[in-house]
Amino acid sequence: MVLCRLTLFALAITLIATGFAAKTPYQAVLQHSRIRGRTHGPNVCAMQKIQGTDKKYFTNCKQWYHRKICGKPTVVSYECCPGYEKVIGEKGCPAALPLVNIYKTLGVVGATTTKMYSERAKLQEEIEGPGSFTFFAPSNEAWAALSTEILDALVSNVNIELLNALHYHMINKRLTSDDLKHGASFPSMYQDFDVHIHHYSNGIVTVNCARLVKTDQHATNGIVHVVDRVITAITNNVNSLIDTDDDLDTLRTAVAAAGLTNLLENEGSYTIFAPTNEAFEKIPPETLTRILGDPVALKDLLNYHILKNLHCSESIVAGTPLETLQGTVLEVGCDGEEMTINGKAIVTQRDKLGTNGVIHYVNELLIPDSAKTLLELVEGSVVTTASKLFKDAGLTDHLIGSEAVTLLAPLNDAFKDKSLAMTPDLKKLLRNHILKEKFSSKSLYHGQELETLGGLKLRVFVFRNSLCIENACIAAHDKNGRYANMFIVDQIVAPPMGTVMDVLKADDRFSTLVGAIQRAGLTELLNKKGTYTFFAPTNAAFSAMPPADLNKLMNPKELANLLRYHIGEEFLVSGAVTSHTRMKPLTGDKLELGTRNSTVYVNRVPVVETDLMATNGVVHAVDFLLNIMIKTISYFSASSQCDVPLCFSS
Repeated sequence: MVLCRLTLFALAITLIATGFAAKTPYQAVLQHSRIRGRTHGPNVCAMQKIQGTDKKYFTNCKQWYHRKICGKPTVVSYECCPGYEKVIGEKGCPAALPLVNIYKTLGVVGATTTKMYSERAKLQEEIEGPGSFTFFAPSNEAWAALSTEILDALVSNVNIELLNALHYHMINKRLTSDDLKHGASFPSMYQDFDVHIHHYSNGIVTVNCARLVKTDQHATNGIVHVVDRVITAITNNVNSLIDTDDDLDTLRTAVAAAGLTNLLENEGSYTIFAPTNEAFEKIPPETLTRILGDPVALKDLLNYHILKNLHCSESIVAGTPLETLQGTVLEVGCDGEEMTINGKAIVTQRDKLGTNGVIHYVNELLIPDSAKTLLELVEGSVVTTASKLFKDAGLTDHLIGSEAVTLLAPLNDAFKDKSLAMTPDLKKLLRNHILKEKFSSKSLYHGQELETLGGLKLRVFVFRNSLCIENACIAAHDKNGRYANMFIVDQIVAPPMGTVMDVLKADDRFSTLVGAIQRAGLTELLNKKGTYTFFAPTNAAFSAMPPADLNKLMNPKELANLLRYHIGEEFLVSGAVTSHTRMKPLTGDKLELGTRNSTVYVNRVPVVETDLMATNGVVHAVDFLLNIMIKTISYFSASSQCDVPLCFSS
């Protein structure tokens, strides 16, 4: 065990040291692969291969422990690191690859198809001769992936097209992986058309969205990087690509209507998830007509499809939140060979590269909250029960119009065990879930009053870990729609129904308690202005006491002390109770609160009903009296013999 710990410690020190030495993300990942492979000999790198594919990656720390790439399991293999080879009879890869010209290096690194086409295109003499070139050499698999039509076009016409294509893979100077900086462009040897480099933080390096699978293969006259695709010259900006694609007709019209044409023509480095005509056709006609006719919603919609930075599909090896021009994020990930957006495999075509960005085609429209009506926000979220009830209550006009309102939408669990039959009282209650203004939760403050469509004023309570409107605490991030916002809350909002004393008098379960309060002289306290939390014993709590002990509480002073221990000095709804919450009572030391399995406990006594709201506090019902030490009452002495929770000794 000690040896294992020492080994892990040594590995950590080595990782830290090499991390400081690494110059680029690619080099950092390569160093990690070297460390993982060093037990197999010198210059051995650990590679992770996605099962069922030929795709291999140098491994980073996260991938190593998860053994997954793009959600798929990987197998680890140990191979010679770039620039090294095995020697028969020796461990690892002790020998450096022979330093020969680029033409011969193509054969050494396994790019034999590129070597063959170089000879056919009369490029052999050039890459055998003097110079200092960088050759992004397509792998054998990259050539095999080309369609027969494209390949035939390249090798015809006296091989001129093939020579041009190969020259586009070459740069007239030596560039190591360290020189391939993110966002850099270099003129190729084909009419100086640029090749575009992206060097991502996860160590992936691409040229025109083709991943470098073998890097830094040095030659006497340059360097070879093996890539996983045949790349083509990039001459058009992304707006031109959209303009010339019939499958993007609707998108082209929308871009013009939103005034985004200049953005997509100018310099930049964007990623566009381009919705096809089919994607637009899937949207309900009334929704599409509304958005296309609303310049603000349309611009938000389109900007939600555009990432601020260029991301080739090969750069994505796990789900990553990426910021859009609209201001929110998309979760861009992968599932095996599929590229995903917000967990859905909707990308139908990838990596159509322009001079100022890359286009990925999607067959579903991505509609941000900021382009949705309130009804669309509700229907697209987890509050399905509330959605149905608001419509049944005849409130649809408030949900589809341009009113600046805020909807308080309870989670489905809030309606559990409650009658959902539409009654006048329920309609009135639901109207009080719509606030008359458009609010952001970040702008709410303690003590604020929010007016509802029903004419009530709801109070805001700010706790350490919760933000609540009356008893209902906000359970998720705001949903900010086109005109209105939605707060998802954990409970049905219960407006206050009078003072604490009024609440108790209106509930038959507290008839004994009401009499006790009057006998103890606490009626005035519970009627006056304040912020009390009353853990109110029900009739069952008093009935559980032995008659003799109950008689001892007839002394008004002693009874008042007992009841004051059940009243907290501050306001606390159930949604603000954490696993360890303390409250100072009006009498006594403290009340200990907690939650377990959605039940609130006070001094280990379960609360049978929470959040009976009052204008001067909140009532929580308990079926047992709470433990307290009051020396003046012999019943509470430490020597009392009784069963918890009826025992009141501390």
